[in-house]
Amino acid sequence: MEFIIPDYVKILLNKLGKSGFEAYIVGGSVRDSLLSKTPSDYDITTNALPEEIEEIFKDFKTILVGKEFGTVVVVQKESNVEITTYRVEMDYIDGRRPSYVAFSSNIKEDLKRRDFTINAMAYSKKEGLVDPFGGKKDLQERIIKTVGDPKKRFKEDHLRLLRCVRFSTILQFEIENKTLKAVKDMASLLEKISMERIREELFKILLSKNPSYGINLLKDLDILKIIIPELMDSVGFDQKNPHHEFDVFNHILCVVDKTPPLIEIRLAALFHDIAKPSTFSQDEEGVGHFYGHQDESEFMAEKILKNLKAPRLVIENVKKLVKNHMTQHNDYSKKGLKRLINRLGENQIFNLLDLQRADMKCTSRGRDTSLIDIRKEEIQKIIDGKEPVEKKQLDIDGNDIVNLGYKEGKIIGDILNYLLEIVLENPNLNKKEKLIEIVLDKFKI
Repeated sequence: MEFIIPDYVKILLNKLGKSGFEAYIVGGSVRDSLLSKTPSDYDITTNALPEEIEEIFKDFKTILVGKEFGTVVVVQKESNVEITTYRVEMDYIDGRRPSYVAFSSNIKEDLKRRDFTINAMAYSKKEGLVDPFGGKKDLQERIIKTVGDPKKRFKEDHLRLLRCVRFSTILQFEIENKTLKAVKDMASLLEKISMERIREELFKILLSKNPSYGINLLKDLDILKIIIPELMDSVGFDQKNPHHEFDVFNHILCVVDKTPPLIEIRLAALFHDIAKPSTFSQDEEGVGHFYGHQDESEFMAEKILKNLKAPRLVIENVKKLVKNHMTQHNDYSKKGLKRLINRLGENQIFNLLDLQRADMKCTSRGRDTSLIDIRKEEIQKIIDGKEPVEKKQLDIDGNDIVNLGYKEGKIIGDILNYLLEIVLENPNLNKKEKLIEIVLDKFKI
């Protein structure tokens, strides 16, 4: 097949070639091109040494990632491109990085050090496809297989255990038996990997088209119990409730699959019912209940995400979604919906509705979710009508109240809270003059 390489990458390949060096696109860009996908980025490998790469691209802005690793980033308007010298990696000492790197003049030696066959291919217009380990065949057969001995590959870089699951999930490929067995046998090595690196791979799995495939794979390979052990209690947990046809774990997976591919919603889906096993009780008729599970799930979600070193804003938004996911059962007045918007914020309120729709669909087949559509319309009308739902939208602020003669302190917050309650009920009162009248009538100076 003909590889379509964008001009900004061709420029770099051509400059290396005219300087007398070999140059190939390599790794994911080759894999994606063979799958008829547009690569998200391009990496180049060459027999030019780092100082030679710097000299060739002296008229470009470059970033030296690490001379000892042979990688120079060439900054382009369209996208940055990593150019790396062919290398042979020596023994790994920490399950993450090689003890040192020796540069090579042989492209096949460079490809030999890579993780999976489908990532161990290179291409240049002059030489065509370089595929010493059968990566193209494995792509056609939809197989994930390591380059060489899987145990050696995973021992070198333990994160490859998770990358294996991630590629299998995103590409929907089967993991070759020997590779699969090695992943399960060596899963415990992930305990040595930083949570930031684990989080990055986990989030990519969650954002795939079929995240439940990856989560199930993590469970079956004994990885899930290492990175999110709290989820294991939900596996096979019978809800003993006529309104729920799935056990807790499969319900969770269903909800994750049916939510939009936004990380905060997918995480909320993953954790929304995580506390059900610990809050389970049965009534006299043997029906299962999970009173307060949303609050306990919120607490557990926060703990797990902090352990994964997730960004603070992500944690806070996931907590809001988990805590409020049961509110679809509430019969809200317009004022109540405004309060809900206040608690979630205008962006997260629609994420909550998407989570609730998925939750309802995964409770029982064919469940009517029209309530969510109605509620979405009602909320959109409130937002489009610019009806105030929080104190900062009042036509009066703390300074205005102080200027009326009230002392700074708790009284200011009490007044603003009181005014918000009134305006939530009657948005027409949100006029400065009217609000001042209400303040002076209700609160003594």
